[in-house]
Amino acid sequence: MKALCFHEYGGPEVLRCEDVPDPVAGPGEVLLNVKACSINHLDVWVRRGIPGLKLELPHWGGSDIAGTIRESGHGVTGWEPGRRVVVDPGFNTMEDEFTRRGEDSLSPGYKILGEHVRGGFAELIAVPAANIVPLPDEIDFPTAAAPLLVTLTAWRMLIHRARLRAGETVLVVGAGGGVNSMAVQIAKLAGATVYVVAGNAKKASAAMELGADFAIDRSRTDWGRELARLTGKRGVDVVVDNVGSATIGISMKAVARGGRIVIVGNTSGPMAEIDIRYIFSRQISLIGSTMGTHENFRTIVSLLHSGRLRPLVDRVMPLRDGARAMAMLERGEQFGKIVLAP
Repeated sequence: MKALCFHEYGGPEVLRCEDVPDPVAGPGEVLLNVKACSINHLDVWVRRGIPGLKLELPHWGGSDIAGTIRESGHGVTGWEPGRRVVVDPGFNTMEDEFTRRGEDSLSPGYKILGEHVRGGFAELIAVPAANIVPLPDEIDFPTAAAPLLVTLTAWRMLIHRARLRAGETVLVVGAGGGVNSMAVQIAKLAGATVYVVAGNAKKASAAMELGADFAIDRSRTDWGRELARLTGKRGVDVVVDNVGSATIGISMKAVARGGRIVIVGNTSGPMAEIDIRYIFSRQISLIGSTMGTHENFRTIVSLLHSGRLRPLVDRVMPLRDGARAMAMLERGEQFGKIVLAP
């Protein structure tokens, strides 16, 4: 089969679409024909090299997978060949206190397709049968694949970790990324008023189309000052800051007293200075979050397939153009997800 893989860490130039051995469905697994797999910033970090993450090379990423069942491994029943499915990208490899209470993503044994093991940037993939969910015929594969990891992540961080409530206010720092585009929709679904910081006028307009109540174009104004003006200097109850070092200082000032800042990424870099006085004097909570549970995944798939949450696809590109697609993502040229189709 063909896979978009890398033999060494580096930029998009290290990616090659080449022949690799076909995977085999083991016990409890299904073998899928991959029809679509979207790109995440996670794929960029893995390709560059994450400290402490040791991979078998060549490696290929891809966490968001939609496809059809090719065959089932030993012990798998009820899934016939040709069935259309999407895949929960997270799975656990150990039994512990977290798995027993349904919090798999907190377990040291939790792994993500495309990060810890080879993913969906290939023509075939073997995945645990427990991770697949049926895909209705009326939803095309790119639309199905695009929102999976980011919606799961956004749902857990806002609903379960930040405990967002109706009537609260939310600031989403950055408008073009997949997690943030879904965070806008989820916050509105929860009954919140949503402010968005966008990189330009086009992205600000797109954020408003997604349902944001206010969009601040940071290329034209100081977004920290503008948010203070819009909120009467109160700030917001919840800040979603996945940018990291470039924005966390302003986010600390943008959150209201007793508010929460939730973090699931660091696209501008992981190292930042924080004035600790803001945390205790204003009783701010810094909340980390990542991925979600199988139950969370089934919830977001139901919301997506029913149309209550809308996937945002920027473009679909062939797998062979994956290096170019990755470069576009790293330059921030997209609004929504770039999807690769083998």
